[in-house]
Amino acid sequence: MARASDWDKSHNIFCILDAHYTDTTTFKDMAEFLREGRIAKALTDRTIVYESHVRRFWRSARYVEDEKMICSASRKKDENGDNDNDPTIVPEKLCKGLWYRMGFTGHVNGKYLKSLFSPPYKFPIHCVVHALSHRKGDYDETSDYIMNIITCLVLNRPYNVSQVLFDHLVDNIRGEKYIMYPRFMQMMINDQVNDLPKDPADVLGLRHMTAETLGRK
Repeated sequence: MARASDWDKSHNIFCILDAHYTDTTTFKDMAEFLREGRIAKALTDRTIVYESHVRRFWRSARYVEDEKMICSASRKKDENGDNDNDPTIVPEKLCKGLWYRMGFTGHVNGKYLKSLFSPPYKFPIHCVVHALSHRKGDYDETSDYIMNIITCLVLNRPYNVSQVLFDHLVDNIRGEKYIMYPRFMQMMINDQVNDLPKDPADVLGLRHMTAETLGRK
């Protein structure tokens, strides 16, 4: 694996939703909404990521088709309220209708850019894109499944977030690997192996949200 371009400092970051930081901003209500949502842990968990741990995981990761398992560190589970019967696709008309109610000013068949939404809604979109997107870079344009996640959060509809993330992990294994979802990988590694060496010099320098960046959103 290449060591310069195979991870993104702003990918899979944790988001600040603490009332201490958000109550004095225009995002107070949105932050409270996300804190109470079922993906709150995925957005806010501050697990420290160790580069050697996640690199070893991705170097050895393989997908077992028959068992729907990624070896050797993660298996898809029904967690955080997700269920295998929950959908991973939401009707496009439902998404577009809701997003226009959220102040979207772009073309109905154009790109869905975070910058084209009304200010209060930019915050949850920003959080979901940076914390859950599988891509490197391109943090203004939102993909279809990010649209689906936001739609289901706002409308309180079921959506199988863990299945979508799992599918992207599998795609990464089958393609040109890069360090995808390092924070989530470290969380699973910590759950499975509790005695790995943790050297402060090995910490992966993700560009997490801070009180300063929160004020600029």
